[in-house]
Amino acid sequence: MRPSLVVVGAGPRGTGLIERIAANVAELYAGAGLDIHLVDPHPPGSGRIWRDAQSPLLWMNSHAEDVTMFTDDTVDMAGPVREGPTLHEWAGVAGSTFADRRLQGAYLRWVYDDAVAALPPGITVHHHPRRALRVGGPREGRQQVWLEGRPRPLLADLVVLTLGHLDAEPDSEQAELGAYARAHGLVHLPPDFTADSDLSALKAGEPVLVRGFGLAFVDLMVLLTEGRGGRHAQDVYLPSGQEPVLYVGSRRGVPYHSKIGYGLTGERPPLPRFLGPAETEALSARPDGHDFRRGGSPLLDRGREAGGVWPLVEKELGHAHYHRLFTAHPERTAMAWADFEERYAGAGPAERAALVADAVPDPADRLDLAALDRPLAGEHHATHEDFQRALRERIESDLRRRHDPEHSPDLAVFLGLLSVYGQLVKLGDIGPWWHGFFSSLASGPPGPRLRQMLALSRAGVLRFVGADMTVTAEDGVFRASSPTVPGHVVEARALVEARLPEPTVRRARDPLLRELHADGAAESPDGLLRVDRADCRVLDGDGRPHPRRFALGPFTDARTPGAFTRPRTGGPAFRQNDATARAALTFLRALAPHANAA
Repeated sequence: MRPSLVVVGAGPRGTGLIERIAANVAELYAGAGLDIHLVDPHPPGSGRIWRDAQSPLLWMNSHAEDVTMFTDDTVDMAGPVREGPTLHEWAGVAGSTFADRRLQGAYLRWVYDDAVAALPPGITVHHHPRRALRVGGPREGRQQVWLEGRPRPLLADLVVLTLGHLDAEPDSEQAELGAYARAHGLVHLPPDFTADSDLSALKAGEPVLVRGFGLAFVDLMVLLTEGRGGRHAQDVYLPSGQEPVLYVGSRRGVPYHSKIGYGLTGERPPLPRFLGPAETEALSARPDGHDFRRGGSPLLDRGREAGGVWPLVEKELGHAHYHRLFTAHPERTAMAWADFEERYAGAGPAERAALVADAVPDPADRLDLAALDRPLAGEHHATHEDFQRALRERIESDLRRRHDPEHSPDLAVFLGLLSVYGQLVKLGDIGPWWHGFFSSLASGPPGPRLRQMLALSRAGVLRFVGADMTVTAEDGVFRASSPTVPGHVVEARALVEARLPEPTVRRARDPLLRELHADGAAESPDGLLRVDRADCRVLDGDGRPHPRRFALGPFTDARTPGAFTRPRTGGPAFRQNDATARAALTFLRALAPHANAA
């Protein structure tokens, strides 16, 4: 009869929740007994994605010094800071290292053990290496969590879902492509976690169409080249002969921007400035809601109305960019910062554009978000080979820029993106466009991966298709084309969708999430699980928070940027973990005297 908390998911998010419970327990739950049941078929800490059983060729996407599981005083939370090492401090590696994922998994397992050890003696953590299948129970009573292979459920006073990234059933397009592939003896690999995909059907020397140019593609590229015995010798790729030929394209037609290769010196941009707590509260209170954008990019169509979300985002990112340009590179400006800032603050979009044109002489020093969103817009090449050379030059230019402090406004925009995302999380579901835009600028691959990409292109193992890549299935093959190279068509018998599955509640393969939705849990317009902004309680169709069910992670409409938090950036995931931990402990504390009496 002791109070019981069930946490479904033992990866980084579940581990972070337990760390926050350990940090808050002395204040909110001292002296009371509690059972915490952690349910996950994979090891606690690392979970599925960061498990030890994966290729050592797969890297993290962040410098080791930019990865932490511990809070600091920049996090806006009610609970106490509990300090701990970053990955590079714990592992004893250089801060600029891109560690492999198995090392990150070891760090996460240590964080988990450290958090469990910090719990008082009366709180016990039980790991159940099984899948959770269903959550039942009345709103005002104990919940039942049914586990695979177990005849009786776990009884829980509270349930927290920290499921992480989930597998999904194919959408209608993917289902049609899969059916066509089966009927014609083709290979179609739907969206998946690349480390879990069976790539054996992709044969040496054969063309493979790849749709998606983000981080999932980088993993695919590595596993099909180095993973098959090829080697990189400086800037030359030495093939093994076992590689297929990859033809890659996407909406943007270019890879994500390289990770920035230098640190910030001097004054930090003042963030937040135009999109902070006051602005998000005002947007949340609007009776007509807030439409960040539906159906496309606000840079190209909607979202510019006065009082909307996007104009504040645009203004915030611009302010971060120009603050850095004026304070760190004043010789490239034609106006005093104080004068510029005063006029910038009161200007609308058209007035800001005129102000920037007057104050920043070189167009290369101006922030152009539309060009960053659609870098190949209006660009056409006469031949496929012309485009290969042009895109290699673009990637080389990006690598130089992202490693040159003379372009440090890029780093200020990166910090602005983190700040903006932290505020947008408070608004709920803002659609997939923003997450993709953020990822392309702020969550790109390590510079060495882009240099490998260039080497593979020169070796002929990797070919670029272009922007707005379309794929058709006809005449017994897959065909890909792009308006970037008009008239050029690539045929292949294999198609890979190089992206993560969409984490929607309707298509999730996770039975627990599907059952939760069937039981009345609400979904956002983009299909994510709706949660309360305050403490991440699951909402029902009437907007009521469930008193005994919480959810944290990318399958919710309060998803946060990136897998891990960069130190001293006020990580919104930490804020959510703390709020959920405190709400759970407060609720359970009220039950403890009754349980002890019983």
